[in-house]
Amino acid sequence: MAVVDLIEATSGWLRSRGPAERRRLATELAGYAEAHGIAGIRLSRRPESAEGEVGAGTLRRAPSAPRRAGLHVALVAANGDHRDGGVELLVDGAPESAAALVRILDVASASATARTEADEVGEQLAALDEATRGISGVLSVDRVLQVIVDNVRRLVHARYAALGVLDEQRQIDPFITSGISRIQRERIGPAPHGRGLLGLIIEQGRPLRVPDIAAHPRSIGFPPNHPEMRSLLGVPVSVRGRILGNLYVTDREDGAAFTDADQRLVELFAAHAGIAMENAKLHEQEQRLAILEERQRIGRDLHDGVIQSIYAVGLMLDDALELAPDDPAEASARIERAIESINLTIRDIRNFIFGLRPEPLDQAGLVEALAAMAEEFRVNTMIDITLEVNGPADFELPADDTAQLLQLAREALSNVARHAHAGHAEIHLVADERALELAIVDDGVGFDPAARRGPGHMGLGNMRTRAAELGGELLVESAVGRGTRVAVRVPVRGATSSSQDGSA
Repeated sequence: MAVVDLIEATSGWLRSRGPAERRRLATELAGYAEAHGIAGIRLSRRPESAEGEVGAGTLRRAPSAPRRAGLHVALVAANGDHRDGGVELLVDGAPESAAALVRILDVASASATARTEADEVGEQLAALDEATRGISGVLSVDRVLQVIVDNVRRLVHARYAALGVLDEQRQIDPFITSGISRIQRERIGPAPHGRGLLGLIIEQGRPLRVPDIAAHPRSIGFPPNHPEMRSLLGVPVSVRGRILGNLYVTDREDGAAFTDADQRLVELFAAHAGIAMENAKLHEQEQRLAILEERQRIGRDLHDGVIQSIYAVGLMLDDALELAPDDPAEASARIERAIESINLTIRDIRNFIFGLRPEPLDQAGLVEALAAMAEEFRVNTMIDITLEVNGPADFELPADDTAQLLQLAREALSNVARHAHAGHAEIHLVADERALELAIVDDGVGFDPAARRGPGHMGLGNMRTRAAELGGELLVESAVGRGTRVAVRVPVRGATSSSQDGSA
């Protein structure tokens, strides 16, 4: 197994020349030399450095004499740092021993290259999966595009990346960057106007690779405080032939020019960016439609409920005024019923206010926000409510998941306030590191979940949509006269403990 171990050690060193890999390779070289009667072996990679040289036996250290006995072996580099370099093999021993070692190094090089390529493909697939999940999860478009820009910069080993989105006036807005800090962005000033090379990409609608930005005739230079950039790879972002913007990267970290493989990868992420923009547009249209439908529903509910109640109170007070001279007792009774109706109307109005309030405590954790929501519900509806949490006290979720769950809970509580005629409600949260269940329970009049709902009743549909976006499902248990339980069960995605370093 000595040859296999040497191949593994050499492959590891070619892929990552860290201290551990160097020590392992030195041990395997020494063992191979001893087993095959070789006085010394030394591997050196150019450019030479402490991490790029490993030796054993008489060649444990770099020889001071000219390397007349050295054999130069052309090894395919295993990562971006070594693409244009080679490995030099020095053997202090018989020529046949050196020839055998050359074949071993060839196998090790091929193994290192295959593993590196596999790692790169895996990294690309993971990045694409992250971008795709962001798009399918209907996250904010800016966040999805930031994921795309960050990942494409990392995968093509570029120092900087950006994505410019065109507005209706063909101006770039927003302009999303990676590799530049927020302070640097502020010092640079406004986003580019889409002229120069960026405008060329948009005008021509095809990719552009420029080895020297300053030398290109369409270059208009950089504004003050802008980092120096030399090479550019830009790709238009389009959907069904319509240019929406451009995605580009600048300056490979190794100083080399961008390759065909780099361009294919950027084009792939540009396609995902286009899908994200189109989805965001469709989602905004759906939101506007939902708002319009909600306004219509509120108008119907106010007209059929609150306004009619107030109108009835007015009639009772008119009757009481006419009865007062002749039948003061009856007039007093009608005034008392009018006061009771007004109090009920105030309760209904409070219920509407609760259902229309924005999400509470946007920066708070899920448990803290649910507690605030329960207190708000108790004050506005006069319905008793309790909150029960079973799980880690420091349990946190990604911000988008937390917002979705809070809005789902608010819609469920709004249904309780408006329709359940309940005296008591409960919020149950059960969570562990793998899954979470949030349930809203009431002791109200209940309903038949299988019954067809009218056009004004969109609450359950909205909640099912939110549960699906979280990768979970909505469970509704109710019966007429027996109260209701609405629960959402979702897998925990990227949950963290607040006691650990970093953020959720």
